[in-house]
Amino acid sequence: MTLQLSEQNRQAPAATEPALRRIVTFKVGERTFGIDVGMVREIKGWQATTPLPHAAPHVRGVLNLRGVILAVYDLRTSIGMGVTEATANHVIVVVNMAEKTAGLLVDSVSDIVDVQTSAVRDAPDVERDEYGLIEGLVLLDDEIVALLDISAVIRAGEVSPANGQPLRS
Repeated sequence: MTLQLSEQNRQAPAATEPALRRIVTFKVGERTFGIDVGMVREIKGWQATTPLPHAAPHVRGVLNLRGVILAVYDLRTSIGMGVTEATANHVIVVVNMAEKTAGLLVDSVSDIVDVQTSAVRDAPDVERDEYGLIEGLVLLDDEIVALLDISAVIRAGEVSPANGQPLRS
């Protein structure tokens, strides 16, 4: 299963509309996370990865995505919830960041929603993690969605080859 997002979903709102953010939401366990839809290249079904030696614990491995070698990061491991036991029901959210493309292993993709920019709140200090993975929080219906800083997710827990210690951002 592969879902590619059209350019229509990636367009910014017109200047006359209120400031909106279009967010893709997805689940890891019972928690809901989101990222800006403009970062999402596609959503594909789980595919086994090739592990890399000495990779950080949250690096699931790499896979070939139509000729592009894609690193896949286990979001469950990144946020401290253990390792994902991937099944055919899991998905990989392929994201573009600057000049890098990566995959996030998540349990499922939920929805694409528009939220007022003003509705995004800072995470309280008790919710902040040492890597700064959470960019903000937004309330959707009765659910709190944690908006992720994808570059921090990919950096989190990386191991320094010099001393084997986790890097801090």
